[in-house]
Amino acid sequence: MDNTRTQDTFSQLSQEKILKIMNMVKNKEVSIEGALHLAQKELYAEKDSQDLLTGSQFNFSIYKYKHYRWQKRILQIDFNTKTIFNIEKGIIKKQFPFSQVKACEDTERRRFSIVFHGRQDYELEAVSLDDKRKITYLLSRVIQSNSYKRPAESCSGRPAECDVIHEGLLDLQQNTFTSTEWVKYLVQLREGELTLYCIGLGGKNKTADPVTNTINLSGGNVSVNKENGCSTFSVQTKQHNYLFRIPFTVQNNRTEVVGKLQNEWVSLIERYCQLCKGASLPQEGSQGCTSSEADYEDFTVPLNEQKDKALHFGVSSATTSLNKSSSPQRKPAEGEAAPVSPSLPLPISKAEVPPAPPAFPQPCSLSPSTKRTKAFHWDVVPCDKIQKSVWGSCDPCKKKIDVSRLCDQFQIQDMAVFSGNEPSVNQHIMLDRKVAHNFNIFLKSFRIKPSELKEKLYVVHEESGGLTDEQITALRRYMPTPKDAERYQSFKGSPSELHVVDQFMLEMCKIPHLGQRLDLLLTIRELPVSIRDLEPLINQKIQASKQLQSSQKFVAVLEYILAIGNHLNEKAGKEKAKGFRLSSLTKLPLLRGKERTFTLLHALVEQIFLHEPDLAKFSQELTEFEAVPDASMKGLSAEVDVLKKELENVIQCRRLIKPKTIKATPQESQFCKELKDLIQKYEGDLSQLSKRCDEMKKLYSNLLVKFGEPQDLDSQELFGWISSFISEFRKACAEVMP
Repeated sequence: MDNTRTQDTFSQLSQEKILKIMNMVKNKEVSIEGALHLAQKELYAEKDSQDLLTGSQFNFSIYKYKHYRWQKRILQIDFNTKTIFNIEKGIIKKQFPFSQVKACEDTERRRFSIVFHGRQDYELEAVSLDDKRKITYLLSRVIQSNSYKRPAESCSGRPAECDVIHEGLLDLQQNTFTSTEWVKYLVQLREGELTLYCIGLGGKNKTADPVTNTINLSGGNVSVNKENGCSTFSVQTKQHNYLFRIPFTVQNNRTEVVGKLQNEWVSLIERYCQLCKGASLPQEGSQGCTSSEADYEDFTVPLNEQKDKALHFGVSSATTSLNKSSSPQRKPAEGEAAPVSPSLPLPISKAEVPPAPPAFPQPCSLSPSTKRTKAFHWDVVPCDKIQKSVWGSCDPCKKKIDVSRLCDQFQIQDMAVFSGNEPSVNQHIMLDRKVAHNFNIFLKSFRIKPSELKEKLYVVHEESGGLTDEQITALRRYMPTPKDAERYQSFKGSPSELHVVDQFMLEMCKIPHLGQRLDLLLTIRELPVSIRDLEPLINQKIQASKQLQSSQKFVAVLEYILAIGNHLNEKAGKEKAKGFRLSSLTKLPLLRGKERTFTLLHALVEQIFLHEPDLAKFSQELTEFEAVPDASMKGLSAEVDVLKKELENVIQCRRLIKPKTIKATPQESQFCKELKDLIQKYEGDLSQLSKRCDEMKKLYSNLLVKFGEPQDLDSQELFGWISSFISEFRKACAEVMP
């Protein structure tokens, strides 16, 4: 063990926590390595509490699965407005009130899902495990506030901390590919959730972050049962079945003590599951039928179905080769948990040896002269429609085509470099079968040898021979987990004996700080594009705010509306108003006169033409409002905030991977120099963008004061009202004065 690292970790803990962990070691409840993992977990928990409980608005860069691909978005969790926002390039695409959030499902690697009442789930992927931990932490606070009718924030508008009701060390049963094993976890029960902190990883993963998983009890579909024997119990969720065991220790060495601990865990979890079932119905006002459909994204195809189609579209040959197995596979029975990635605590219902993963058969051999090409998946015209269509008289044989050119461009690349490493019929893969299946599909088009991967990570730009953005994104998704790293680092044989999937995984496990390197490359490429995209949007908002602030004619039009409205309300027996919200501008066309085509907006136009016809041209002072605004200042501010975090992460990554020795290779030295220059440039560009963003927010804040609007009103609404009013005013002018 690294003594310096151990001292640094424990020195940051309180004496009470150090004593607690050391007592666990003394009682042989945890090993020395397990104690270090516990200390790391405590540090992460303290850091999360400091970072997350002192703010009220949190922005995270995430990827959302839609239309067969992952789209980059910003997830904003706002405890001031009690709303979750989905933002894309400064545009608030959708927003969900906290009351609509039902649960948060923790899935493999960086992925997770937000479950809503009566709505399609949001399947998301965080850019890092640290971000995923923070997001799920905040969402758990939201879920608990919904389930127990507690305020989601304190009086200062911040997320409230929830106390640990019960905690202890438990063994969790997990699958490996050759056996079933028990892995030790620190389990904490809070209102609405069961949090698992893995402390059973081997000593070879000393730099790995603590592996965590959360079982949400707030979905209303969780149950707990005692299993055979006095030491085991299971927790069943909608998708998984977790089997726990009370570990035998110095203190828990008698059957009656173990049985008492089992009863205690089961009764407490069962109690809070029952509470959650009673509170799992949507709160009043949050039912799907009472919310506008426009507030939610349309999902025409279920997510699982989309991914299945995406996998089968254009990769049928790869899919077929992977789906075959040397032995028939048992289908899971109804209600039985499906296999999941070993990166998470792997739930199983019985202590049985899992079946071996499917072997990867050798692809069909083709003669050297035969070149396979990519398929063009077009939509074929039905035979009964050919005769009467233009296709009936077409003769494709008359058209000459350059066959060699087509084959050169669209032939499937030969993977002969790995031909000697293709597995035999009985060869098994060390990686999880589902991950291996998808990773192998990706590797079919990844024309890089495993030994070349590390070199590619020192090339910043794609045009200089580096990895493409798509390749970096894919490699990030298949990053080896701490459990994968432990498995591959224990492999003592020759890499040539392994399947190409395992060869790549083995090589990835050998590269230090691989995740940070991939994140760095992707961010350093995306930063200039994001800055370039945001700059004109922010400038447009600044210009629009200045125009609205200085427009005297628009204020004069508002005065006419106020006079007309007060006159009507006085005659209707209502009090006069001193001012009105700009949202009222959209209601002018809705109040009709005795003639159905004549509205209050037409009356306004008539009065202006009668008394001050020059005011009819007020829109000439508001040219930035010609089109309906898309991006909002709230969204743009979130984008800039995320860019700052990403640049800070790049700086930290550079410090992490910077060569610690004087004898750095020329490639490493060139990479670090180029990286340093880019960081300096992006810091200057982002500083200027941040100043413009601050100017934009200040101008808009002054506008809200000028027109008496609340400070939390988003510009997308305010500017949208004005843009709509200008458009409707012009139509009314054309109808009144043709």
